[in-house]
Amino acid sequence: MKQLTSYEGLHCANCGAPMQGEFCHECGQSIHSVLKPMHHMFEETVETVLHIDGRIVHTLPPLLLKPGFLTLEYFGGRRVRYIAPFRLMFVLCLLSFFVFHLAIDQFADKLPATGLPLVKVDSSEIEGAATPADVRKALKEELDGLQSARETGVLPPKALERIQAADHELRQKANRRLIALGAAPMPASSVAASPEPAPARSADSAKPAKVRSGRAREASEPIHVSWLPDVVNARLTTLGQRFRDNVRAYKDGDPATRAEAKQRMINGVFGALPMTMFVLIPVFAGLLKLFYIFRRRLYMEHLIVALHSHAFMFMSLLLITLVGMLSSWLHPHAAWTGEVLGWVQTLLILWIPTCLLIMQKRIYHQGWPMTVLKFWFIGWFYFWLLIFALTIAALLGMAH
Repeated sequence: MKQLTSYEGLHCANCGAPMQGEFCHECGQSIHSVLKPMHHMFEETVETVLHIDGRIVHTLPPLLLKPGFLTLEYFGGRRVRYIAPFRLMFVLCLLSFFVFHLAIDQFADKLPATGLPLVKVDSSEIEGAATPADVRKALKEELDGLQSARETGVLPPKALERIQAADHELRQKANRRLIALGAAPMPASSVAASPEPAPARSADSAKPAKVRSGRAREASEPIHVSWLPDVVNARLTTLGQRFRDNVRAYKDGDPATRAEAKQRMINGVFGALPMTMFVLIPVFAGLLKLFYIFRRRLYMEHLIVALHSHAFMFMSLLLITLVGMLSSWLHPHAAWTGEVLGWVQTLLILWIPTCLLIMQKRIYHQGWPMTVLKFWFIGWFYFWLLIFALTIAALLGMAH
């Protein structure tokens, strides 16, 4: 238990005001010195973390299960127990997009596993070949299949590594079978897959890659909008060139280059999404101000509603993504969990519009018919704003 401390006769070291507690009532500075032993700093750190955890416990359950509760508490002046609206939205936004990005990467890594039956190697024909000619023929067929898989350009780097390992394993088995049949093993160059007939190249394509790249850059004219500053036009020109380079690398590059360009664009899109949402939140607050103009509420009140609404949506997205990842992890071990977790995801998706509608009803205190009508119009406008913003984010990401 802390002992009672008297601050009579003490003065603030910053402004000289008489102290009436641990903090100065004039400037807010603490009476305690920051020069402390390390164990005291550790104790304060633990106390701060536990205090934040306490606010999380008081904030997240109402945010998910009690529509409008946090906003009404904030309007009523009861704010200390809860995380501030902007901080809450900011953390949930970054966390939800981070987990969603991980889920997409996990799904992309599993795509080759679902598609591997088409490129899966089969060494039975090599091991069962009766003559060296049959060994070479079987090996050539398997290597052709692997080469076709490489040239698709849609496989992630991990799948390309697995294909390379399978290629090496096939060559080793073929050489072992040739030795068993009394024939000399083949060098690596002699067992390579026969290349497909190369298409006729134009005079421009026959030139070195650096020359073609230079001509492509010269062909792309700089972007110039008369009413924009030169620095903005230069930035737009750079983004446009990066966009063309990424698209060209994804369409015409080798498999490794395609995979790299694809991952670069995905990372760019997810990097642009948080900033895009930060721009949309004040726009959403403006829509609330427009549709509830006769309620005589300040714009800041609508902004708090928008922050809590988006924090709820980000939290729902986070939970939906986590449930999907859990379902994918449990499915190989307990297939029945997939249906149960699928219903959980469905309920979470349906709860999003339901919770937002109830929240709007409780905060603005209008009848259900008018609330539903305004909710539909606000949702319709916001949907198209969201589509536009996501398109811009996708274009910026592809220019990463």
